[in-house]
Order: sequence, then structure tokens, then C-alpha cells
Amino acid sequence: MEVCYQLPVLPLDRPVPKHVLSRRGAISFSSSSSLFGGPAPRQLSKRRGAISYDSEDQTALYIRMLGDVRVRKPKTPISMNVRRLLSFQRYLHPSRFFHGIPASNHLGYILDDDFTGQAKLLLQKVGNWNFDIFLFDRLTNGNSLVNLTFHLFNTYGLIELFQLDMVKLRRFLVMIQEDYRCQNPYHNAVHAADVTQAMYCYLQEPKLAETLTSCDLLLGLLAAATHDLDHPGVNQPFLIKTDHYLAALYKNSSVLENHHWKSAVGLLRESDLLSHLPTEDRLNMEERLGSLILATDISRQNDYLSEFRTHLDKGDLCLTNGGHRHFILQMALKCADICNPCRPWKLSKQWSEKVTEEFFHQGDIESKHNLEVTPLCDRQSNSVANIQIGFMAYVVEPLFVEWSRFSDTRLSQTMMSHLSLNKQGWKEGRDKQEASASRASEEQRTPATKDSNSKVLPQGSKGS
Repeated sequence: MEVCYQLPVLPLDRPVPKHVLSRRGAISFSSSSSLFGGPAPRQLSKRRGAISYDSEDQTALYIRMLGDVRVRKPKTPISMNVRRLLSFQRYLHPSRFFHGIPASNHLGYILDDDFTGQAKLLLQKVGNWNFDIFLFDRLTNGNSLVNLTFHLFNTYGLIELFQLDMVKLRRFLVMIQEDYRCQNPYHNAVHAADVTQAMYCYLQEPKLAETLTSCDLLLGLLAAATHDLDHPGVNQPFLIKTDHYLAALYKNSSVLENHHWKSAVGLLRESDLLSHLPTEDRLNMEERLGSLILATDISRQNDYLSEFRTHLDKGDLCLTNGGHRHFILQMALKCADICNPCRPWKLSKQWSEKVTEEFFHQGDIESKHNLEVTPLCDRQSNSVANIQIGFMAYVVEPLFVEWSRFSDTRLSQTMMSHLSLNKQGWKEGRDKQEASASRASEEQRTPATKDSNSKVLPQGSKGS
């Protein structure tokens, strides 16, 4: 069983150890029969912190810390109604835990309670290109996107600069994480966290760090965190050929990206995170957020790349110009979105396998319903290696060559080096696989030849 904060899981008939009882927050047991003499569920929900077992469902452990409710159940789908109640009880009043804490202590107090020691140590390396988002996600019990984004907001001082309400921000980030579909092998909250971490690395590059405004930083991080929000795990052509309502709504143009943007705006408004800002400023930020997310449409890759290349050839990019800064943010987000082949092999390989798994899953659906199978999604005619080699050569490398021209730094050199090594790694793996398949095929033919010869020889000797 996956448990928040690494708390122990105990059978219902086992006494609770004293070291668990000593934790902040009460331990209580709730059931309709009051078997354990615990408080009623309504009273329990008002507690500041609690851990409870529900006797009606003995596979569920309910943990409420910092007003944050999480349900962890093994291999059991969580209904939408339950999901909407997770973390800050989305449609209820926020926890009063934050009230009364001096403003100067808000951030440190929350971070200390939210992270295990290992996760906090790993966050100190958040600007390192080798940052292992998979490890960080495990250390934060599947809350990498919430914790990473909150930490980056804190690092840049955006909470104070924009006078963001702490509870609203936390609630907003939890809603974002929940609205990514965890059943997607690739387009899930961990991918969003990975893109956000990559975006932070790019924002730290000298040309950007010296010129970007606080609003640029805020929008860059928000766009990275929400750029694939509520991704269905299939691509735009699939939505179009199945007459999906989103395809009709957005007229078959940047269908997914429009949906991600509108979903992000919906959560911004639902959380009231920016409600204290003037209406004109808030609407302008929503539009700029949309412009960034729409830039991740891979079908428009050549348009952005051509414009980027033209600017670099002319040398006319001026980052004191707001329009040019926004364009560079778009290019940075595009790089962050497809940077997996530029990561170290250990991380890159995992992402490659996950995205291919998602492609093949779409192909299986298409085949099952007698639809034309998308070429990249056909598991019968494709392999991870072939897909990745083509993706690197025709999509990733052209983009990162131009980004390296724009920002010729150690990070760019590192990314290009990893890209080259990873491409070579996939080629070598493919060659070995093909050679192995060829040997296996040869071995299958060899016994048949021997059998035929053994039959011919006796006949020849008999005739002589």
C-alpha cells in the first residue's frame, strides 16, 4: 500500500505503536458501527490532522495532515467524486491551519512538514540537469508536481511579489496535479513536473536570467506545470477521426493545446489565485499563458523553428523587448516539453519507453475499433529504438541546435552531448536486436536443411 509521509500500515486489530501516536496530528478510527469508539466522520473532518481507518473499506488508509486529505487504495480506481474531495477538500472551506502563523514563517513551516529529509536534499539540486524526477516523485509520494512548483515559486519570491494567498496557491497546485491523468504512461503529472524542472533550468540561463521579469517567470512556470493538463493519452488525429467533442469545439486546430490552456484558466479562476489582481492584468496573463501553451503544438514545430532561425540569422533578438522575451519563453517551453532525449541515458530511456507505451496503447485502441492505425502507434511495425531515432533526428535535434545557437552555454553543450550519446545508444541497441533476430531466423532454417539432407543421403546409397 502506498502511504503518504511513509506512515506505517497496521491491521485493524493491531495496537498502534507509541512512536506513531506521538506524531503531530491525532490517530483516530472511524466506522459507522463506532467499533473503535472513534469520533463521527463529521467531527473527524474538522480535525486539523488525523489518520483514520475506515472499517467499511479495510484497504483504505485516510491521512489528513496540514488539512490535506489523501486516499491511497491499491489497484482500485478512485471515483471522480472522491478525487474532487482530495487535498484541501476542493469544494469545502480551506483548512484553518494556516491562520495565525506569522507571514515570515509561512514558507519554511509548510516545506518542513511536507518533505521528507531526502526530498528536501534532492530539491537543493533542482537546477541540475541530471535531476531525477522519478526519484523525487517517489520521495514525495506522487506529489512531485505540487512540491516542485511550490518550491520554485518560493525560490523566485513570486508568492510575496504577487501577494499570492498561500492556501489558494497550494490548492491550485493540487488541483493541477489531480487533473493530470495518472493512468497515462507518459502525459501525466510526473511529465509536467519534469518539464517544469527543465523550464527552471532554462530560466536560469544567463540571457534569460538577466532580462526576464517577475511576470515572465510566473507565466513560464505556470505554463510548464499546466502545458498538458487533462491530456487524454491520445493525439489530435485520433480525436479528429473519432469525432471527439474537443475536436469539434476547437475546430480541429491545436485541439489538445487549447484544451490544456482552457483547463488551466478554469483552475486559476476556480482557485481564485489571481482574483486580487486588476481584471485587465488577470485577463492579459491568461492570454499570455495560452500563447505559451499553444506553442507546444508539435504540428506547428516548423513555424516556430523557422521564425527562431530567422531571428538568429539576423541577430535581431532584443530581450528588452517584451514581444521577443515572450517568444523566447515559447521556445524555452518547447525545448522543455521534448527535452527527454537530451537527458542522461538513465532518465531518457525511461521516458522513451513510457511515451512509446502510450503510442502503442492508442494503436491498440485504433486496431480494436477498426480504425486506421496511426503509423507511430503500430506496435507490429515499430520499436522504441526506431521511434526514438526518428524523433531525435527530425524533431529534437533541429530545435536544440538552434537553442544552442541562441544560448551557447555549458547546459546547451551538455544537452547536445546527451542527445548524441542517446541516439547512438538506440542505434546500437537496434543493431544488436536486428542481428539477434537475424541469427535466430538463421538457426530456424538450419535444422530444416539438415533434415532434408539426412533424407536424401539414404536414398542415394540405396540406389547405388
